[in-house]
Amino acid sequence: MFKVGDLIIYSTHGVCKIDDICERSYRDETREYYILHPMEDPNLTISVPVDNEKVVMLDIMEKQEAKTILDLFEEPGIEWIEDAKQRNKKYNSLINGGDRDDIVKIANTLMRKQKEAKVNKERMYDQDQKMLEEIQRIMFQELAASLDTTVERIIERINKVIPSKVS
Repeated sequence: MFKVGDLIIYSTHGVCKIDDICERSYRDETREYYILHPMEDPNLTISVPVDNEKVVMLDIMEKQEAKTILDLFEEPGIEWIEDAKQRNKKYNSLINGGDRDDIVKIANTLMRKQKEAKVNKERMYDQDQKMLEEIQRIMFQELAASLDTTVERIIERINKVIPSKVS
């Protein structure tokens, strides 16, 4: 169970801070709830049952894990699947699995493809671009929080190690 003040990863909202844990009653049922807000949007308040199994809530990664994750960007990434539908299905399945290593490998490959497309004056598929932006938004925010830095510095560091060509 998380504590008040903890930073967590919450579903598609990314890094959130737990502001309170309290009991609430809805339809004659009393449950314990986390009250949290996304770090990107401090004006948004989210209430989620403590025992909710449908939504992913993870501890924010430790500093050493964040360093290891950053090092993964120096490696080739995940295998590129030429068929866009198959690629989207496979990559989304891995992302939904929640394994940060898999997610970073996907981001790594998509970032390499993005750079390659730019060099060749081409566009990425919209679904690939959206997937990359969502991964970057959440993962880079978490890396920045874990390493006590900014998202901009994380992006800068990663862009230095990703070549323009996919191996």
